[in-house]
Amino acid sequence: MSETQTDSHAGSLFPTTQWGRLCAASRRDAPEAREALSGLCQAYWYPIYAYIRHRRYPPDQARDLTQDFFIYVLERDLFAKADPARGRFRAFLRTICARQLAARRDHETAAKRGGGRFLISIDPCDAEHRYALEPAHGMTPERIFDRTWALTLLDRIVERLRREYDDAGRSAKFEELIAQLTRDPASGAYAEVAGRLGMTEGNVRVAVHRLRRRYGVMLREEIAATVGDATEVEDEIRTLFAALED
Repeated sequence: MSETQTDSHAGSLFPTTQWGRLCAASRRDAPEAREALSGLCQAYWYPIYAYIRHRRYPPDQARDLTQDFFIYVLERDLFAKADPARGRFRAFLRTICARQLAARRDHETAAKRGGGRFLISIDPCDAEHRYALEPAHGMTPERIFDRTWALTLLDRIVERLRREYDDAGRSAKFEELIAQLTRDPASGAYAEVAGRLGMTEGNVRVAVHRLRRRYGVMLREEIAATVGDATEVEDEIRTLFAALED
């Protein structure tokens, strides 16, 4: 599969996979299209923004170009032309963005567009706060994109887990357990958590194990929604976690 050819909160009105959302978003006359577009754009605007910023565009221009990217995709019906058999959704968006930047005309085209058209909300303070946390060393824009994509995906998994615990009335338990997800069980922290939650240390260990297992299931669900072939899930996981190591 080529990276040159080209991840999610499932809404009730459109399919749960990203490729499914593309199909829904491409049907502009369908009632679910706008919600599908909103979900896609809000989920993926930051990796695009970070990619553009790392190409040395200043914040104001990067925000305009991020908006321009999604308009560019929508105006040319590129979602409708997307084919999951041809590659990964992550690479699909990154490749289009690179091509759009290379081919863009004047920055003023961003100001001329958008009247009555779909726009996404980008909080400039949030965007730059998040970008300031990116590595300062010489990562390529492509590596920055993959890293922010991975972090965005992992954040969505944590939010899905949080909603599950919230719905079950176990919000406080979730906040304690999620902090232990990557800790060494021998660190002694489980005993402290057990004391705060009124549980035994053994029960805390079981609860963390179940949370870690559920996390893994959701991780594979999210990844599977972004690749054209289920056999590539593990490879995509390795690719994204490698990006986080930089």
